[in-house]
Amino acid sequence: MQQQEHNKATLGVTLAALGVVYGDIGTSPLYTLKEAFGPHLGLVPNHDNVLGILSLVFWELIIVVSIKYLAFVLRADNRGEGGILTLMALARRRIAGVPGWLLMILGITGAGFFYGEVIITPAMSVLSAVEGLEVVTPAFKPYVLPVSLVVLTLLFLIQKHGTARVGTLFGPVMGLWFISLGVLGVGGILDNPEVLGALNPVWGYRFMVDNGMLAFLTLGAVVLAITGTEALYADMGHFGKRPIRRAWFALVLPSLVLNYFGQGALVLADPAAVKNPFFNLAPDWALLPLVGLATLATVIASQAVISGVFSLTRQAVQLGYIPRLSILHTSEMEIGQIYIPMVNWFLLGAVVLVVLSFGTSSNLAAAYGIAVTGTMVITTLLSTTVALRNWRWPAAAVLPVAFLFLCIDVPLFAANVHKIVAGGWLPLAIGALMFTLMTTWKRGREILMQRLDEQAIPLEGFIENMETWPPTRVPGTAVFMTSSSHGVPHALLHNLKHNKVLHDRVVLLTVRTREEPYVDPAERLTVSQLSASFWQVIAEYGYKEAPDVNEILALSEPYGLAFEVMDTSFFLSRETLISTERPGMARWREKLFVWMSKNALKATDFFRIPTNRVVELGAQVEL
Repeated sequence: MQQQEHNKATLGVTLAALGVVYGDIGTSPLYTLKEAFGPHLGLVPNHDNVLGILSLVFWELIIVVSIKYLAFVLRADNRGEGGILTLMALARRRIAGVPGWLLMILGITGAGFFYGEVIITPAMSVLSAVEGLEVVTPAFKPYVLPVSLVVLTLLFLIQKHGTARVGTLFGPVMGLWFISLGVLGVGGILDNPEVLGALNPVWGYRFMVDNGMLAFLTLGAVVLAITGTEALYADMGHFGKRPIRRAWFALVLPSLVLNYFGQGALVLADPAAVKNPFFNLAPDWALLPLVGLATLATVIASQAVISGVFSLTRQAVQLGYIPRLSILHTSEMEIGQIYIPMVNWFLLGAVVLVVLSFGTSSNLAAAYGIAVTGTMVITTLLSTTVALRNWRWPAAAVLPVAFLFLCIDVPLFAANVHKIVAGGWLPLAIGALMFTLMTTWKRGREILMQRLDEQAIPLEGFIENMETWPPTRVPGTAVFMTSSSHGVPHALLHNLKHNKVLHDRVVLLTVRTREEPYVDPAERLTVSQLSASFWQVIAEYGYKEAPDVNEILALSEPYGLAFEVMDTSFFLSRETLISTERPGMARWREKLFVWMSKNALKATDFFRIPTNRVVELGAQVEL
């Protein structure tokens, strides 16, 4: 009975993973072959070229997805969590100094690329599906853009219901989609089984040698077959490794290969079908249902990157690369199920602008790929660093693996560079914007901490003076939140200066975030009694956990530090930041940091402090 329940639960998770993780890569057959033989490249759809493209696509799926991501990169989990920032944290764990700083830059750059990708993916996917209406009849062409915008708006509206519900809803639909891909592909292959010869990698090699620069540029379209692979790693914390791997090898990979080869067989038989080989592969009676199913599947494709960007943003907030944001937990059972309203509405606005600006999926294809391949290169560098430093793999094993992956990643990235002028600037601009915001916030926080430490009074001597020559004491407990565990909090000094009193019991509370997803409950708190009336509490959380002051107070009781909430006041220091000429950052970055600080979520909300027990004391800090 238990085994049956376990199998049923595993099947459910695998189905949900199918609905969230594989949406993007699962809808790539809609446009990959169409773009590879698009008029902008001028590649002739003859026998050798078709088999060459199919061979490149097949081995790309095997080496990049099956071997690199599923067999290698998914090993680099931080207590079950994945994503580019997780990989960066793992890689930096054993490396300090300049090398560690460079790894941080790589991680932030990869995160920026991911934000660029997440804006283009929904627009590209949904447009390519709805454009199937034009295959049914050209009369539907004026309705493609409005229908696409309605579908995308509905997608972002349902995000507040959470990834679990969305995954459960979309999983069966995506299962039907992959089965349909396979069935359509088998039909094409049976009509022209010669296409199976493309399984031989020699065809891909010949294509690259015979076509020279044209073949190199065609790689910019071939890479569309693996867009969404980063979501496999980013969403690992939602579903786990095994369901993701099972879904790929049992259903996703066979269905994709069959469909690509079926499209290739159709093009061999009728080169004119290359205008839209996916929809032309279907019989006339199935066109409208297929367009509807494709539209649902592309909505799911968008879900893969949206849930991934929610996870990435939460990690960035906790690790100190983005200001505090409102993060809503959509599941009482699973901490990984989150919704970030600000990110959701920003994405919706950006996606609508992209759809209106580019108009068609072919135009968007010019912008698609450079962010994906850039992230792939960075993932290779970081994951092989983790293998070398964390897993202690010998260099003789790691270097050949890194060389193999880079031999694929770098040419794919280089083949997309020519797209910059035609639209590739968009994801690069988004990536550059996010990189600037994240590095500015990280550096600004470091400078702010330096300035506060410069003005801080040593804690030990201050406490000794307070106990020896105490000011007026008032009943109750005062909790002073501070980022430093060795200096006197500014809020405490301002309270003494202006109110000239000290509570009977003073608690200095510091909340820290480790570069790991979860902290063992036994390691959550460090409680120290510094004197008769002064206590210090240091609470540590992982970047996947939400700090909660009420939880901290409850956990302090076994250490002899019991709290009565109605008799406790929380003192926070609210710094007014002033940009100056002092060495630190450029003035424009200091002003940007000041603006970001003003718009950050209040500490009371982020740390879940009872708002009716909070006293905020202001202080000016010159950066």
